[in-house]
Amino acid sequence: MNKDFNVQLPKLGESITSATIVQWFKKVGDFVKLDEPLVEVSTDKVNSEIPSPVSGVITQIKAYDNQELDVGAVLCVIEISSHKTGGHSLPIPSEIKEEVALTASASNQDFFSPAVINFAQMHGVSFEDLKKIKGTGEGGRVTKKDVELMATSSKKGHKEPAVQTEIKGQRLKMDSMRKAIADNMVKSFYTAPHASLIEPIDVTDVLAWIEDNKIRFLNEHGVKISLTAFMALACAKALKAYPLLNSQVQGDEIIIKDHVNLGLAVSVGSGLMVPVIHQCELFSLEQMAKAIADRAFRAREAKLLPNDVKEGSFTLTNFGMGGVQIGMPIIRYPEVAIVAVGTINKACLPMEDDSIAIRSVVTMTLTFDHRVVDGLYGCGFINAVKASLLSFIQ
Repeated sequence: MNKDFNVQLPKLGESITSATIVQWFKKVGDFVKLDEPLVEVSTDKVNSEIPSPVSGVITQIKAYDNQELDVGAVLCVIEISSHKTGGHSLPIPSEIKEEVALTASASNQDFFSPAVINFAQMHGVSFEDLKKIKGTGEGGRVTKKDVELMATSSKKGHKEPAVQTEIKGQRLKMDSMRKAIADNMVKSFYTAPHASLIEPIDVTDVLAWIEDNKIRFLNEHGVKISLTAFMALACAKALKAYPLLNSQVQGDEIIIKDHVNLGLAVSVGSGLMVPVIHQCELFSLEQMAKAIADRAFRAREAKLLPNDVKEGSFTLTNFGMGGVQIGMPIIRYPEVAIVAVGTINKACLPMEDDSIAIRSVVTMTLTFDHRVVDGLYGCGFINAVKASLLSFIQ
């Protein structure tokens, strides 16, 4: 007795509701083992391989390359055989695989190959119209020729509107990462009322410490020390004193996170990835520097794992890498706050003895969800960050 098993798109992380098909490792008729890689999908956070939850023969593939699917959507159908030896499914010969594939295709009128679906989209044939086509291919399958005939007949009976507006210029289709980022940013912007506080921070003494200790630090710990490590650790320490910024909103409740899971924005290709450094409020400066170097390297090399982008509670982004002094970041949903750091500039500042000195300054922007905290609370957090920076070098 055989049984069909629907493989669904699993939830790949907090706030992730969809993913885009990158590539299939298997095709209809292939035998797949339990936990064997089945398909690769992409989100705004990371690319992930989806393993097969069962062993059996793939009889239907329900999603095609570059298709975006919601969590829970069916990716494919696997036929599970009840004949087992020693707890493992028996391998199925290739000739039987081909027979199973043909039988499955003939018995399912709603199944179309990825090539046919892409061809239909190119010719303006909707999926509903596609299901109405009587296939002429083997086993009653719809072919490209069938789609072409449908498209041609539709155009003959279609009357163009009197006025047609065409937007001229180069057209660039969003890739899956950019589209996911766009969806998340729109959701955050229209869900949370954004408010920002901007403060210049004197980092002259911190930069002097880095210059004096950079060779020793590299030799002892194997990574470079940077201002980003200082800022990340200062934010993590300050969040323990101002925990409302390390939370998220669910309905009419504010859920304060037990630990600071700091997201670090890293530029990769066409967008940003935000790997997460978990429980970093417990870190030393050396541990933070190593964690930042590790996450940034693996993000750029596309080697992040799903757990590396899950459960972020607060984000740090650095506009200074692009030479920009001030930026107004958008909160990463469902977090309630984000900090942006600008480039290092020279400024004339008054000192305690009323003298004027040329100092190194970075501009820090705190953007927060005004439903959760008010400006005065945000001011306290910024002052705590400034105090923490100096405490690391004293």
